[in-house]
Amino acid sequence: MYPAEMVKPMRDELVNVGFQELYTASEVENTIAKEGTTLVVVNSVCGCAARNARPGASMSLDNSKKPTNLVTVFAGVDKDAVDAARKLMFPFPPSSPSMALFKNGELVHMLERHHIEGRPAELIAENLKDAYNEYC
Repeated sequence: MYPAEMVKPMRDELVNVGFQELYTASEVENTIAKEGTTLVVVNSVCGCAARNARPGASMSLDNSKKPTNLVTVFAGVDKDAVDAARKLMFPFPPSSPSMALFKNGELVHMLERHHIEGRPAELIAENLKDAYNEYC
């Protein structure tokens, strides 16, 4: 597990643009089960989270359609919450960072690490905006 003081700035990048942090399995399950759309960002300490995932998620919110709920869990820190989110992302294997869009509790769009790593944040944002335009 990573120390809280080390990951706080990484958490804050998403919180500062409107994401809610989830820490428990029940918070994850209850939020994803809500009516509407929920974007879940599995945050990470890796470079591609800093360079691509978090900026891409933030940029994606500059869109006329957005998810009803924006939430984040942190790999290597929020074990129960991350495990619950990954269970709901089945059949996709665990990866971090990753992003999943749910609609009325059903997974409708997924970005795994291999979709994020090495891709510019702008491309990730466009991918998410396309999903918002289709599902939100």
